Amino acid sequence: MEERPVSEEDWATVVRNVPVVSVDLVVETDEGVVLGKRENDPAKGEWFVPGGRVQKNEQLTEAVRRVARTELDATVTIERKLGVYEHFWDTADVPDADGKHYVPIGYHVRPTDETTFRADDQHAAVDVFAPPFEFDLHPYVEAYLRDAGVPVG
Repeated sequence: MEERPVSEEDWATVVRNVPVVSVDLVVETDEGVVLGKRENDPAKGEWFVPGGRVQKNEQLTEAVRRVARTELDATVTIERKLGVYEHFWDTADVPDADGKHYVPIGYHVRPTDETTFRADDQHAAVDVFAPPFEFDLHPYVEAYLRDAGVPVG
């Protein structure tokens, strides 16, 4: 599916008025889980699971594969759907939006081969972390990891 850009004006209208449907990925390798240090709001500066909005007419499984490819430069196999979550953020990338509301569908995935993960422009870094984690996990990340069966502490 070809990526369809959304104008800044349309994106602002969406963020101000409706929840954003997205997919978030628990990418598990033999060494641990992949997290990216976010460069933008919400969760700027946090180590977070890769994720992104679902595009119009895009199947969820295709969104999972696209997000893995564009955010990590990886191909993945879907292990299972974790479920539907709700994320309420106080900050947003849109002025005067009064925060951001996401309805992400979580997926537990594995890379299809040995991959060197590469960060996209939304992340300062991407790395693989194994429990026990040396930093506090964001509560939303912790929920995903627990549901995927990854020990969190």
